[in-house]
Amino acid sequence: MTTLSSVLPKPRQQLLSSEQQNKYERKYDELTSVKPRKQPPPYGQRSGWKPKTQEDFGNGGAFPEIHVAQYPLDMGRTTTTKSVESLALQVDAEGNIQYDAIAKHGHTESRVIHSQFKDLVPLNQRADIEKVTLERTGEDEVKETTEKTREALEKIVQGKIKAAQPKNVKVNKPLEPTYIRYTPGQQGETYNSGATQRIIRMVEMPVDPMEPPKFKHKKIPRGPPSPPAPVLHSPPRKVTAKEQQEWIIPPCISNWKNAKGYTIPLDKRLAADGRGLQEVTINDNFSKLSEALFAADRHAREEVKQRALMRDKLAQKEKEEKEKRLRMLAQKAREERAGISSASGGATGTVAESESESESDEEKVREREELRRDRRKEREREYRLSRMGAEQRAKYLAREQNRDISEKIALGLAKPTLSKESMFDARLFNQSEGLDSGFKDDEAYDLYDKPLFAGASSSSIYRPKKEYDSDLYGGGNAESVNKMLNVDRFGITKGFQGADTAHSRDGPVEFEKEEADPFGFNQFLDDAKKGSKRGLDTS
Repeated sequence: MTTLSSVLPKPRQQLLSSEQQNKYERKYDELTSVKPRKQPPPYGQRSGWKPKTQEDFGNGGAFPEIHVAQYPLDMGRTTTTKSVESLALQVDAEGNIQYDAIAKHGHTESRVIHSQFKDLVPLNQRADIEKVTLERTGEDEVKETTEKTREALEKIVQGKIKAAQPKNVKVNKPLEPTYIRYTPGQQGETYNSGATQRIIRMVEMPVDPMEPPKFKHKKIPRGPPSPPAPVLHSPPRKVTAKEQQEWIIPPCISNWKNAKGYTIPLDKRLAADGRGLQEVTINDNFSKLSEALFAADRHAREEVKQRALMRDKLAQKEKEEKEKRLRMLAQKAREERAGISSASGGATGTVAESESESESDEEKVREREELRRDRRKEREREYRLSRMGAEQRAKYLAREQNRDISEKIALGLAKPTLSKESMFDARLFNQSEGLDSGFKDDEAYDLYDKPLFAGASSSSIYRPKKEYDSDLYGGGNAESVNKMLNVDRFGITKGFQGADTAHSRDGPVEFEKEEADPFGFNQFLDDAKKGSKRGLDTS
């Protein structure tokens, strides 16, 4: 035994001494001893008695004949939870109470917590700016903080990496065996070996890694979330007919799919489309642009017209000057031929020049008056246009400028151009090719300048001529031709039955237009309309 005790490790649980064992036995007897239970007084003897503790109820309910507040098994009692941990009142160096101790409780001293109003004031405006230290931390402190941060990040990263790798599953190492010295309670009991004590070796039972789980983990359903925010409604009011009509939403009608083949009216389709809800508004700038374009077009036309008039006047003036010069040369030649002296000729020339100058002055005055009259009319027309409305002005301009020639022809206002200069393109004339090369001096140059049968009578058109129709009728003189025409091959000379034979026909066949109402229905209806209100006139 001596050698075995020296080899074995020291036991963790020592045997109790006799005194200690007696002490524990007495305590056990106190705990296990049955105490008399306090019972409430019997029924009829409870006057003046009030239940105060749970023993007074005797594991039962309240007593209805006792009119006091009763809480059997603490049912219905409102318990006020007191704070488990309370902080002592702290004061700073100036004697002010530190109310921010509650906010700083549970945090380290290095953590900065802003809990005062002065923390909101900028540093350059604070009164205690002298007490604030803005010194940079030392390198040792920076290195220490950096190392702590690195270790914390490495710990988080390594934990996530190990969790992601299934082979690195955490396996608890088996605990070392534990030795327990066992002494039986009965002192006289011995074992086969004759020893009074035994040493028991406790080893953790190995766990089979391939064993299926013994318990099934059921997921508890998630608790109800926080109640939603209350929706505040206005008090209910009666819905008007207009609001009900506005809340009628047309059903969704597709323009592409109609699986069931319903016949959808066009008004419903348009109502569902929503096009009727859109108001088409035209910008006023369109009307301004059109008016500006009309005004610019009118102004350009006026300028072109004025330039054409000026060109015509200059050409007329040059023509008159040439004629005047030619007239003077002819007069001078006649005078020289007649033998009149040069002096008289010079006087005559001066008189003619003075007369021509006076005529030219009168003509210039007349032209200026015409220009003034035209300008005055144009100003009056523009003033009337400015006083018109937008719609009337647009109609007027469209009627004046964009009028179709077919409308003028229908109204009989179209006038043919009398001047032949504008009828043909001048670029086609005076060319070396075309009709000018071979038919310029020919009488048949203009083939369609006169009607075809202008001078001939209608009777001569349908009578064959000897010179031109010999191939068709076989020749012959005029008498034989007349005889041939007078032959009644079909009995037409006698006339048709019912025809008027009193008048002879010289020209082509003429027909009479039949009446539109051969049976007199229109006349009958007119007479019925003109009749009395009560009925038709029997007479």
